[in-house]
Amino acid sequence: MTNLSPFHLAIPVNNLEKARDFYTNTLNFKEGRSDIHWVDYDFFGHQFVIHEDKNHAPNPDAHSKVDGHDVPVPHFGVVLEWGIFHKFAKTLKANQIEFVIEPYIRFQGKPGEQATMFFKDPSGNALEFKSFKDMSQIFAK
Repeated sequence: MTNLSPFHLAIPVNNLEKARDFYTNTLNFKEGRSDIHWVDYDFFGHQFVIHEDKNHAPNPDAHSKVDGHDVPVPHFGVVLEWGIFHKFAKTLKANQIEFVIEPYIRFQGKPGEQATMFFKDPSGNALEFKSFKDMSQIFAK
């Protein structure tokens, strides 16, 4: 893999204070700049921003079948190093995250085998975090 540049992702949230509490205190993301309508976060080295949109309402029934699970779509997240993924999953469990899909190994014994987990923020935005023991498998067919 090459050195990657940090991405910038901005998403809507329907309640800024609930979302701020979730990303700051539940996920333990470091807050950067903020305003009365948005908050900037360090998202594993990437720039992540929540913007208040009181009308934001994702479709809770939108999903796609992957490895026998109903994966919420759309979703976003980060591919983490193996150890960091498992440490983060442990932190999430300690913080009593309600998982859409509990941490597990997907595509076990197949190309692209990975650890993955899904959960939603208070506004219903779906997040996926995943990891590969062998990062060269990230785009394996």
